[in-house]
Amino acid sequence: MYRHILIATDGSELGAKAVDQGLDLAKQLGANVTAITVTEPWTAAAYGMIPTPTLIKVYDKAAADNAARILASVSDVAKKKQVACDALHVTDHYPADGIIDTAKARGCDLIVMASHGRRGLARVLLGSQATRVLTLSTVPVLICR
Repeated sequence: MYRHILIATDGSELGAKAVDQGLDLAKQLGANVTAITVTEPWTAAAYGMIPTPTLIKVYDKAAADNAARILASVSDVAKKKQVACDALHVTDHYPADGIIDTAKARGCDLIVMASHGRRGLARVLLGSQATRVLTLSTVPVLICR
């Protein structure tokens, strides 16, 4: 059925549920797994601020540290479940774009991710990366809640 599953996570509690479900599915199917977390570009993270080299360095370091923490957690869960898992930090992309681009580049045939289920004004202000992935992806997407 599915041979290569891309699991996208933001490190949230809900994201951890998607990691668990994606890894369980991969184990049952004997599928390869790539886990990713995506860091947005500076302009998205600090809209309205003038980027200086120092601020960009601080942002990049914080983003790399956060991604390392998230991916280490995914790797730990994968080891406990005895599932081989590549971990990837995608930088300077909006989450949906990074997820879709990585799925294409890695030949993934399923994307597993969480949705926070935001509605109304919260969705307008914060966006919905899950909705964007569902809309633009050419491969199936499993949304976990």
